[in-house]
Amino acid sequence: MVAQIDREYRSFGLPKVVRRLASYALFEGRPHTTKGQWFNPVVFGLLRTLAAFPGNPQPKAPIFLIGLGRSGTTILGLILSLHRHVGFLNEPKAMWTVIDPAHDVTGDYSQGPAWFRLVPETISEKERLAAQRLYSRYARAVAASRVLDKYPELVFRIDYVLSLFPDARFILITRNGADACRSISTWSDRKGVADGNETEDWWGRNDCKWRYLWDELVRGDPELAPLHGLNPTDLDQVNRAATEWIVTMREGLAAVERYPKQVHHIRYEDLVAAPEAELAKLFHHCQLNPDADVLTYATKVLYTKVPAPKPELIPELIPLFDDMSSKLGYIDDGSAKP
Repeated sequence: MVAQIDREYRSFGLPKVVRRLASYALFEGRPHTTKGQWFNPVVFGLLRTLAAFPGNPQPKAPIFLIGLGRSGTTILGLILSLHRHVGFLNEPKAMWTVIDPAHDVTGDYSQGPAWFRLVPETISEKERLAAQRLYSRYARAVAASRVLDKYPELVFRIDYVLSLFPDARFILITRNGADACRSISTWSDRKGVADGNETEDWWGRNDCKWRYLWDELVRGDPELAPLHGLNPTDLDQVNRAATEWIVTMREGLAAVERYPKQVHHIRYEDLVAAPEAELAKLFHHCQLNPDADVLTYATKVLYTKVPAPKPELIPELIPLFDDMSSKLGYIDDGSAKP
């Protein structure tokens, strides 16, 4: 499905479809495991030109959708993209690579090194200008006054992003661990590619994302001490997904506590159960006026699914997984507490 545009989305009119297509084609880039990578030189040529062109434009309060992939981030981004003032970028890692290649933990556009955590002290004036120019000029190109950037890994870089965009707003969306783990595992089975010793799947080119995650976020963290004796290459898709879910949720909850005005937490299950109420909270947090198209689309595309069974995890992960489920308000059958 090109640019995630389905029949329901098209029913909201040509201008919104064109805005979404332009965002997808010209600004997001085509990562590994997707088709159309031959077009990336055109995208990077445009992005580098926009980043280098003189001027000091300031984007208005960009919105960042963060969390763990396969947790409702894409569908929430699409829903909000129908707002009349919002231009939506779905994981514009090409744009972030132009700003600083150290973002690219999946190895889509650079050969590394990369980091999950980036800090304000690493930002050069050239990078700051590039970020502000790219976001401002993207918004102008698609006739939007606000930019919504869905990039889950930014949950590890909130200080960094706030240094670039001090008035930024963040939406942290979470989903019960069983569903998230099943979705990630299924994604790699469905879209992963292996060619000899080369692999491209959820864990990046040749496992680079998994290695960065383990080395930077797991190894040396005293709260994850039960995992330190493991060989990370021995973990299967489900146990890797559970590890990523745990470290990401910990980071997200810490961000909510540290930045209560900037970071709004929403559970995917609550969005599905009560879209009108949850979207009203998001509009208020993001300082957006209500938009009927957003709610109409949400009620058409969101539906309740039977929760996945609890994943079969190695003994070292089970208490960490259960503890995080409890902190997020999920009970043993995967459903969310009111």
